[in-house]
Amino acid sequence: MNEKLLTNKKNGMLVLVLCILAILGSLAIVIWGATLSTEESAHPILIAGIILMCIVWLPLPGLKVLKPQEALVLTLFGKYIGTIKGDGFYWVNPFCTAFNPAAKTKLNQSGDVMHATTVFSVNENGSSSSVNVNVESNKISLKIMTLNNSRQKINDCLGNPIEIGIAVIWRVVDTAKAVFNVDNYKEFLSLQCDSALRNVVRIYPYDVAPGIDTTGDGIADEGSLRGSSEVVAERIRNEIQTRVNEAGIEIIEARITYLAYAPEIAAVMLQRQQASAIIDARRMIVDGAVGMVEMALERLAENETVHLDDERKAAMVSNLLVVLCGNKDAQPVVNSGSLY
Repeated sequence: MNEKLLTNKKNGMLVLVLCILAILGSLAIVIWGATLSTEESAHPILIAGIILMCIVWLPLPGLKVLKPQEALVLTLFGKYIGTIKGDGFYWVNPFCTAFNPAAKTKLNQSGDVMHATTVFSVNENGSSSSVNVNVESNKISLKIMTLNNSRQKINDCLGNPIEIGIAVIWRVVDTAKAVFNVDNYKEFLSLQCDSALRNVVRIYPYDVAPGIDTTGDGIADEGSLRGSSEVVAERIRNEIQTRVNEAGIEIIEARITYLAYAPEIAAVMLQRQQASAIIDARRMIVDGAVGMVEMALERLAENETVHLDDERKAAMVSNLLVVLCGNKDAQPVVNSGSLY
């Protein structure tokens, strides 16, 4: 079902003025008929005035007020007749009803159209107070809204359980599809976000892993949830968009708001990361130490400072590597005797 806009209904002020004039006129007719009536029978003018007063208020329920970025989906005896959008004072068929099955559904961080009704109460001491009561409305908000679903525990492509949360920026672009194509477009969106998130996350590892193909081209790449968050978020957005097109919803953006290993393996993965960092640091230290030893031997041989045989060179290399690669400062030992 496609949206049908009603653009010729913005005449609420004219109808309101005419209704007020009709009510005042019928009241004047009633008063005039009452003066012409006798105690035995009512004058026909009085009867006509009473009948007129009973029907002049019928157009009033058709008056609708919309604020910017609001819409009303109207049905007449169960048939969809159109949608009114934009701020203004409208008048529609008074027998039309506004339909919005998601009016009472509240999403996390999602704005909903509400009516604020002020209720006055009088206390025992005679003072009065006012309380604003929010009442659900059948109006549909066309504003950009945020959906922040709860965190989910999902296994990545390596089977590691992770916790991930996303924030989805969305809005309604087709009110007819949103209202009639799905039972509740807000719950439908929330469910599709969870499903799309699971489908995308299971393709990626948490961190870069060898031999993993995340693009589907058969070639291993370095994609990961932690290192490719922008790519993953865009892929999640596209996945959600394809699922909610029939609901008349546009997904503007999707962002990862929380990403961590599940608590049951977080400590083990932390130790693994620490061990990897220590190995990388040791590798860098050893590479630097070997380079320094090679440079020292080359400089000694170039300047012919001392002549060392292979055994003395091996001892020198061993001592230098111990000094350069040790965790603690070396304690030097001075040899006061002969080198040989």
